[in-house]
Amino acid sequence: MLRIAVQAKGRLFDETMSFLEESDIKLSATKRTLLVQSSNFPLEVLFLRDDDIPQTVATGVADLGIVGENEFMEKAEDAEIVKRLGFSKCRLSLALPKDIEYTGPQWFEGKKIATSYPGILSRYLKEQGVRAEIHVITGSVEVSPGIGLADAIFDIVSSGSTLVSNRLKEVEVVMKSEALLIGNKNMSEEKKEILDELLFRMNAVKTAEDKKYVLMNAPKEKLDEIIAVLPGMKSPTVMPLAQEGWCSVHTVLDEKCFWEIIGKLKALGAEGILVLPIEKMIL
Repeated sequence: MLRIAVQAKGRLFDETMSFLEESDIKLSATKRTLLVQSSNFPLEVLFLRDDDIPQTVATGVADLGIVGENEFMEKAEDAEIVKRLGFSKCRLSLALPKDIEYTGPQWFEGKKIATSYPGILSRYLKEQGVRAEIHVITGSVEVSPGIGLADAIFDIVSSGSTLVSNRLKEVEVVMKSEALLIGNKNMSEEKKEILDELLFRMNAVKTAEDKKYVLMNAPKEKLDEIIAVLPGMKSPTVMPLAQEGWCSVHTVLDEKCFWEIIGKLKALGAEGILVLPIEKMIL
């Protein structure tokens, strides 16, 4: 059985639980329980603080972990990235009071910077050749400049609303972060087989993201032109209709180009266009 460590609360917890549910991993309890076993897959979920997850995986207490890339890079534990999951995206940025003129990374020379990520920040400053005083804070970093504790901050930014409410401006994006599936480097062959099955399910969910299943009625004389504008998986499914001269066309479209293609299809005479969501897609 695999053991996976996940964050016990917050945005990453919510998105992780939704992702596991979409992957058909059924859990019988909530975040209030430390350890929960799946009822339909050889997996148990260990709920921890996010900053404890990298060490838990590296030491083998858990085989896998879902953690923010920012925490993984900060802790620098000896675990491997198994898969980038693409959710819980944010960035780690330097910010300072909005009325101060920013002239570039050298502005931070000799300044005090408050952060919860001293490791990532110190590596960045070293790369830039800047010497600054790093003030480690575990709470609300964004209030530090306002109370005179620091000249600037280095913290997670999602929407930027927290910076605005504290009269701060983002000046340097140091790294972008997303949820990672990390793994212990010494996993047994038996556990690797279970991991392969888990990845198979996860990949099916990720592949289906932003995809739509589209059905339409199309005139047969325009069929070749309609097929030409469809960037489907291989080729669309075409079935005859009871009405003479018409057929039904089924395909999968990417949401990014969906409206552009739908417009072309209507111009070519397609009717009764039905759009359905896709839960999973196995290639």
